Amino acid sequence: MKLDRKLKICIVGLGLMGGSYAQALSDEGYEVGAVARRRETLDFALEKGWIAHGETEVTQEYMSRFDIVVFALYPHIFVEWIEKYQRCLKAGAVITDVTGVKGCIVYKIQEMLRPDVEFIAAHPLAGSEKSGIEYATKEIFRQANYIVTPTEKNTREAVEICKSLGETLGFKTVTTLTPEEHDEMIGFLSQLTHCIAVSLMTCRNTDGFEKYTGDSFRDLTRIANINDVMWSELFLLNKEELLKQMELFENAFANLRKAIEDENTDEMRSLMKLSTEHRKRFDKEGK
Repeated sequence: MKLDRKLKICIVGLGLMGGSYAQALSDEGYEVGAVARRRETLDFALEKGWIAHGETEVTQEYMSRFDIVVFALYPHIFVEWIEKYQRCLKAGAVITDVTGVKGCIVYKIQEMLRPDVEFIAAHPLAGSEKSGIEYATKEIFRQANYIVTPTEKNTREAVEICKSLGETLGFKTVTTLTPEEHDEMIGFLSQLTHCIAVSLMTCRNTDGFEKYTGDSFRDLTRIANINDVMWSELFLLNKEELLKQMELFENAFANLRKAIEDENTDEMRSLMKLSTEHRKRFDKEGK
């Protein structure tokens, strides 16, 4: 079910994700506004037709227009924004986010938020190794997953609004998890994979390797082109869970290493068959 088109939506932060949200929602016929630090960013979005209007300053006059506010900010900046500007939000507004960690953010925001504004957290599992509004595109949502992470403080209405937002944006699947379940899954499926990619690119000098590499190395290290500010923050905010997932990987890698060291072909093939079987579940085309 898609959102009511009468709802007015504001995107706070027009980077890759915020810009992609703006494009998708405007193309669906919603009135989309934005708050961004740089006038050049707003001008870019206005020129593309992704927003109807925008501001570089947060004011009550502007923010009180919006029924839904999406925060596409780094976690610590999101918290600071709520501390400083929540007074500007419209009474009855529903706010959501795109933050890649939940347990350390959701409860904190809900605790500090005024009682007449509701925060329902979400995580769009989409993106690119590039950053900035110039790389924004709604196409990143087409084969992607969207997770809503409600708590006991959320109303059924707000949860449905957030799920409808994911469907309106064009995500392939929309699901719900608790903040804790989310952080465990994201620690394994996203943060660990970024750790592996960074390790591959830094474990030896790769100068000149680009002349010889095949698709396997390029595919494995695509996400090593990483936003160091954002990802270092995400790693530390989910430190406990990420370290558990890293230990899990280290143990599996050690098992494969031992099988090779012992020339245990049966064990190697067993691991490879299990790997192949599990990988089939992730094929985007369902093949």
